[in-house]
Amino acid sequence: MLIPCPHCGERPHSEFTYGGDATLRRPPDPALASDEAWLDYLYIRANPRGPHREYWHHTLGCERWIEVRRDTLTHRIAGASATGARRESRS
Repeated sequence: MLIPCPHCGERPHSEFTYGGDATLRRPPDPALASDEAWLDYLYIRANPRGPHREYWHHTLGCERWIEVRRDTLTHRIAGASATGARRESRS
């Protein structure tokens, strides 16, 4: 699988580390969020079949985070865009 890094061009997926679902959003007010809201955000995941947005970190390249649009059934990559983040951990 080749991932089109917006900074480095098309690169093999082995240069990247999967960073998770790009559609998840933190609770709007973290201090007031219930335990159930945090549980849902941190652990409850859908397993989508088809087009999906994901974060990938170009670990062995530019060290930037990108958002990849990938079909989880076929692994076809529809594109990628920059997120602006660099050298941070999403785990």
